[in-house]
Amino acid sequence: MDNLEMAVYFATAVYSISKPEYLDSALTVFDEAIAKNTAQMNELYPVKMTDNLFMDERIRDLAGYISSTAWNILSSQGYKMDDKVTYFQSMWGQQHYKFSGMDDHVHGEGSHIVGFYFLNEPENASSIVIDDERQGKILTQLPEADPNLVSYATHKLMFPVKKGTIFFTNAWVPHSFTRHGGSEPLKFIHFNIGVQQQAPVIV
Repeated sequence: MDNLEMAVYFATAVYSISKPEYLDSALTVFDEAIAKNTAQMNELYPVKMTDNLFMDERIRDLAGYISSTAWNILSSQGYKMDDKVTYFQSMWGQQHYKFSGMDDHVHGEGSHIVGFYFLNEPENASSIVIDDERQGKILTQLPEADPNLVSYATHKLMFPVKKGTIFFTNAWVPHSFTRHGGSEPLKFIHFNIGVQQQAPVIV
């Protein structure tokens, strides 16, 4: 019997870590910013969003942790980062009400890492959905033998929302949220991280 050698290339990485120590300050900043949004909500996607939050001194530690972790992720993936710095393109709050969701999308305009910091964990909350980004595989996708198992045939993964968890992935990875089914709004901070050349040191 032949034994085929197998190697898996072009993997998609997803990272998460529990960081509840940032919750109190993040919730304070989030709730204040959401209260300022008095715009009428869309009936199909009942959600409120904030302006950018990353300059607020009260969440400096959270912002610093996210930015440095994004740098470490890109470095660990093999990118030449020793002369680069990461920075926030955007960091904003989203409060999703019942039946709200987020359609499948990616982030361009120089984004390299995207992610979420979950501030609560309502009952029947949305799930994060990560899709296979390979268009050729999507176009030729065969039915999965068992959709409940993660295999080479898998083309979509769902991750439950966990309070205090920071979730990272590359900006080119398509992501979305299922419809929120809870009566309590889902609260999280969404962020986009860019990369730029480090400024030269002048001596």
